[in-house]
Amino acid sequence: MSAIFDLDCRACPRLAAHLDAVAAEHPDYHCRPVAPFGAEDPGLLVVGLAPGLHGANATGRPFTGDHAGIMLYDTLYRFGFGSAPESRSADDGLQLHDCRITNAVKCLPPANKPTGAEVRTCRPFLSAELAGLRPGAVVLALGRVAHETTIAALGGRQKDYPFAHGRWHEPEGGPAVVDSYHCSRYNTQTRRLTPAMFDAVFESIRERLPAT
Repeated sequence: MSAIFDLDCRACPRLAAHLDAVAAEHPDYHCRPVAPFGAEDPGLLVVGLAPGLHGANATGRPFTGDHAGIMLYDTLYRFGFGSAPESRSADDGLQLHDCRITNAVKCLPPANKPTGAEVRTCRPFLSAELAGLRPGAVVLALGRVAHETTIAALGGRQKDYPFAHGRWHEPEGGPAVVDSYHCSRYNTQTRRLTPAMFDAVFESIRERLPAT
């Protein structure tokens, strides 16, 4: 199986140059590809978009250090997937139970917008993660980009699996995929994604993955 992560990857010239520039400005930041975080054999794989400038790109842990992780980690905790309701730093002792968090693109993109080519270049890492999931595992795709690259990595056609918040998909031969709007600052502050909406998605996940 291909590797699910490469800390030294510089396959995307624009992203590599951007990381170099950010590292020069913030020498104490991680400023490298951000590794997946959580269980080695998860029942739930959460797929986000990409590291945030002052979040995962700084801390080295997905969804840690910026607004996007507030709702995610609190919800994971309340539904039994996390040991604490907040992720503060990569060395805070937080553990995920039967869950791993990854990103569609492992490196910080300018303006938080990876190009289609960058998403495709990074997809083999996601494909390897998906291929290694155990039977019955579930993928939570946060946002349209995460959804589309997950479906592509599973060999599905986008028209057969359109993105919609709360919708479940059953790609042939792959894990089940459920969609959610991304828990970004914009989506939560504009109420496009509310805590109740996010809870409903996790309630449906728990129906498939009962807590042990």
